[in-house]
Amino acid sequence: MFEMEIYADAPMTASNFIFLAANGFYDGLNFHRVEKGFVIQGGDPLGNGTGGPGYIFPNEAITRDYKKGIVAMANAGPNTNGSQFFVLLEDRPELPKNYTIFANVILGMDVVEKIEVGDIMKKVTVQNLQ
Repeated sequence: MFEMEIYADAPMTASNFIFLAANGFYDGLNFHRVEKGFVIQGGDPLGNGTGGPGYIFPNEAITRDYKKGIVAMANAGPNTNGSQFFVLLEDRPELPKNYTIFANVILGMDVVEKIEVGDIMKKVTVQNLQ
């Protein structure tokens, strides 16, 4: 298990992730992409990197750096965000500012680093800690 803090400075992206998680969208989906030392990616209902929730939404301004533990939306180009997200396994300042950052892993980065292709998200839950 790992925990993420969701940022308020990407409100559309944060709301989308919370909505999908609260409605069980991510439950049972796998991590379809793992590149050791770089990234893990999941959130695709097809499990192959081509699926999404049936809608897309625009990118939001990137106000943070791509550092280890950052969670951002994966997309197929500008303004094609849906349900797929990735977690960075190392700092990646060279990444183009094309991926909306909406969260950060705050607990369990050691778990994230052990995720393999095909590992399942059993249950994704959201809590308001304020």
